[in-house]
This record gives sequence, C-alpha cells and structure tokens, in this order.
Amino acid sequence: MKSYLGVGVSVGVLAGLWTQVSVQLGLVTWVAFIAWACYFAAGGGFTGFRKGLAANLSGVVWGWLASLLAARLTFGGALAVIVTVLAFVLCVQAAVSLLSFIPGAFAGTAVFFGTSFAFGPTVLALVVGACLGWASGILGERIQKAVDGTSATGPTEPADPVTPAAA
Repeated sequence: MKSYLGVGVSVGVLAGLWTQVSVQLGLVTWVAFIAWACYFAAGGGFTGFRKGLAANLSGVVWGWLASLLAARLTFGGALAVIVTVLAFVLCVQAAVSLLSFIPGAFAGTAVFFGTSFAFGPTVLALVVGACLGWASGILGERIQKAVDGTSATGPTEPADPVTPAAA
C-alpha cells in the first residue's frame, strides 16, 4: 500500500496558506481547489499541470462565449441549445492533445458560471490552483522521500487516473 503522507502534508499546508491569503486578498478561494483537483485528476506532474490548466481555461473561454450568446438569443429553448452546443464543443476539442482532459473543460465552464461570470477572478484562481497542485506534487514527493527514503512518485498519481481522450 502506498503512503500518501507526503502529498497529504504538502496539500494540507498549502491549502491552509491559500485559504488565508485568498480570503485576505478577496480572491475566489474555492475555484483554485477545483483547478488543484484537476491537476491530480489529469495525472499530476507537468502533464497534469498543462492539460488540467489548459482545459480549465478553455472551459472558461467557452463559458464566456456561451454567456454572451445567451444574452442575445431570447427565443424559447435558446439556453438549452447553447448548452447543447457548449457541451459538444467541450468534448470535441479533446482532439487537440493539450485540451484532451475533458473533465477539466467542464470544470472550467462550471467555475466560470459559479462565480457569476467573473472572468478575471476565475482565471486568476484557476492559474493559482494549478500552480498549487504542481507545488504540492513536488513538495509531496520530497516529503515522502524524506519519510521513507524512496522515490515518491506514487502520491502525486491518482489511484485511478482519468484517461484523457485519445488525441
């Protein structure tokens, strides 16, 4: 059984620090945790950082475009049509390797909507969250190595990683 002590300590400490800093600065605390989770769900490491953040940011952009369109289309069922097209686009963009983490795109759109369409604060929190994910992965490996004297690549890998769409 793998030990997750290193990643647990690093995530715990960084989560507490992020919460304190973000609250004091008036940043959107919860959005960073979504990007952080996407980092690990996309496999961690540089790949998890790149694919998680790229997918998150694409989701924000597509959500923003959908919100602009929704404000202009007023016929009955317009929102349902927009959401249908949006969901389709979030999936088919996975043909681009960098955007192949489909859950990250949906998460990006969801957090944009969840912040009441606050584009800048959402993007900032997503970038910070992805960076915190990467930092917690690196620190977690170092802590784990110090604890058990082995290479600790395991704790940054999800137990059942989400398989990105084939590029």
